[in-house]
This record gives sequence, C-alpha cells and structure tokens, in this order.
Amino acid sequence: MNSSIACNPAAKSKKDLRATLLEARLHAAREAANNDALGRRVLDALTVYAPTSVGLYWPLSGEFDMRDALAVWLSGDGARRAALPVITGRDKPLEFHVWTPDMPMQVGAHRIHEPTSGEVIVPDVLFVPCVGFDADRYRLGYGGGYYDRTLAAFRRAGGPVPVTVGIAYEACRTDALAREAHDIPLDAVITDARWYSEPAASV
Repeated sequence: MNSSIACNPAAKSKKDLRATLLEARLHAAREAANNDALGRRVLDALTVYAPTSVGLYWPLSGEFDMRDALAVWLSGDGARRAALPVITGRDKPLEFHVWTPDMPMQVGAHRIHEPTSGEVIVPDVLFVPCVGFDADRYRLGYGGGYYDRTLAAFRRAGGPVPVTVGIAYEACRTDALAREAHDIPLDAVITDARWYSEPAASV
C-alpha cells in the first residue's frame, strides 16, 4: 500500500482511500501464505469465543474466503450453526439466514449468493469483511452502511449482540480512519499477520 496513504488517510477522500485499499486487498489475496494464516486465525477465533452460531459472509472479489474454515468448525459439533447475510432492503439491516456448506444458494441483491433456508438467527459471533481498518478496530466497508445498520439494530433490540470480528489482510491496515457519530469499533480484527483486539481479549 502507498506509504503516504498509510500515514495520512485523511489526505484522500474516503472514496479514493477505498479504491486504494481494494487494490491492496486484491494483491494480498493472491498470496497463498496470507490466506493460510487467515484461515488459522479464523479457527483460533472460534476457539477463543466458543460460539454456538456464527455469521460469515459470501466472499466477493479480494475478500478472504472463510467457508472452508467454517466447514471444519461445523463438522466438529452437530449443534453448531452458521448463517449468511441476506439483504432485505436498501436501507434495512441485514438478516442472517442459516447456511450449510452443501445448501443450494440463490442470487440476491448486488448479485451476492444467499442461502435458501429462510431461517433467521442472531449469531453469537459475526465475522465482518473489511476493505480497510485501523489499529483501533474501526472498519472501512463498501459504503452501503449495511453492517452499521445491522449492528445498531441488534443494540436497539435489547437482545444478544454478536461479538464482531473483522476479517482483513494486513496490507489493508491504515492509520486512524475518519469516524462518524454512528461508527462503532469491532471487538477484534484478525489479519494474516496478527490480532487487533481489546487488551483483555488479545491473542
């Protein structure tokens, strides 16, 4: 990644920073060692947080594909469940529908694959894809606001709120991102190089 952007992300607009980080992510995703390391850290996170249910994502271009790691985790205990996000409206929070590795899929909004189970759950741990992130665990996404709305809706509902774990390549770390009032840091971010988390949860 261009060192000037890493040192001063505010020097570029969020749109330009996103474009630069997307390019950096594509390069990082081509390295098998990066993906192997991220796969191990996903399994580490599942051990640390010991969830019964997990929300993941269907990988888009350059995003780490965590489905193999989740398949390994699911095979270890028949009570474990995984779910993928479903977009129900442009300005609505995501729903997480139960998914299994052999489930038939359908193409939903933005041409993203969605499960056909129709069963909605609130996952214990939610893995969140990142375009970029900073050391304080603030995330840069695609700009649609889906995860912001979803996490805010979980909190308003007053029920269980998932532990949020960002998934990113180390090449996509930048200095402190510009923050808005609605931005909430993730509980942890894991990359091919390390964990970023609150001290009590550091691994």
